[in-house]
Amino acid sequence: GSCCVDEVAAEHAGAEAVLHYGPACLSPCRKLPVLHIFGQQPLDVGRCAEAFRELYPDPESRVVVLSDVVYAHAMGELEQRLCPEYPNIVFSRVVCGNPPGPAPPGEVRQFGRQFPVEAPGGLQDYAMFYVGAEGLALTSFMLTWNCCPFSSFDPATGCGRRETLNINRALMRRLYLVERARDARVVGILVGTLGVAGYLAVLQHLRELLRRAGKRSYTLAVGKPNPAKLANFLEVDIFVLVACAQNSLLDSSDFYRPVVTPYELELACNPAREWTGNYLTDFRDLLPGACAHVELPLAVPAAEAIPDISLITGEMRATHLCDPPAPQLPSSTTLACRDQTRALAEISPAASFLESRSWRGLEQQLGQTPVSKAVQGRRGIAIAYEDEGRKQ
Repeated sequence: GSCCVDEVAAEHAGAEAVLHYGPACLSPCRKLPVLHIFGQQPLDVGRCAEAFRELYPDPESRVVVLSDVVYAHAMGELEQRLCPEYPNIVFSRVVCGNPPGPAPPGEVRQFGRQFPVEAPGGLQDYAMFYVGAEGLALTSFMLTWNCCPFSSFDPATGCGRRETLNINRALMRRLYLVERARDARVVGILVGTLGVAGYLAVLQHLRELLRRAGKRSYTLAVGKPNPAKLANFLEVDIFVLVACAQNSLLDSSDFYRPVVTPYELELACNPAREWTGNYLTDFRDLLPGACAHVELPLAVPAAEAIPDISLITGEMRATHLCDPPAPQLPSSTTLACRDQTRALAEISPAASFLESRSWRGLEQQLGQTPVSKAVQGRRGIAIAYEDEGRKQ
């Protein structure tokens, strides 16, 4: 998306640094240093403070103030107006890149925002106030911090409101996609970013997760996904999109196959990952070393595995994980008989799907067409060949 830094284009130009203008998801880059120029959209600070007072009349309210990056320049003035009246208000700070060192206790670092949390109950004791228009950033915040009530102020209209998006309904839709991922046998991994730090590690993690779950996987670099592109891969049962936190929540209602996030795929394939109510949109939280990382459990023999029933199809499905790959022996040039069963297992999902189709394209009929001399064909353009009469 346009919120991501185009590090690949910068490397093609031989750049040593990148200046990124406009909206940004603040995802850290892999190699090049980045300077963000957000721009400064106008904000009526007085009207915003008035809307905040209307939404939170209790001066003891615990509220975290978030903002779109284009309004970050006005948060200092808003803080000066509200802090004397609201002693428990917290203003988030925009941070570009990864701050050095781990986060201290009681501090939240997500989505390029950083703010302290001092309530005994943690973040769930706070409400969220977002300054900006409705969009992907607000949706990502609401799904991730779904335990917090949200309200927002739209600077374009000058109106504040309590967000009425039914989070439970949105989460039910995402959990339905998790069930679809459990039923899937062939998964397409869509590479939606080439610049966000950690995308190669999460690709390897997803491949290993799918292999141990007994599913086949394809890795596809298709740029920006759309229904026409993904409809070309009929053998794929479901897709998983590796992208930044704002673009990973793709509405796939118009797609031929659903598109899920890496977190939803891990919920479907990793038995050790349980649904706790917290939703993760940043794929870096799944990698080793992250606070939300969950190790894959040891393999369970198929005879000891607990059977599972699909909530969608009603069919029984396997839930046990396969053994990790054994170390490969050095290749040998000695001829050996190949196991036919193993050869059939190595057929690609595309080949298996093509074998099951009744129509497989134009038949070549090699050796069946009689040989004939070449003859001169028609000349001209399709609308008027030379041997056709002129239309009056």
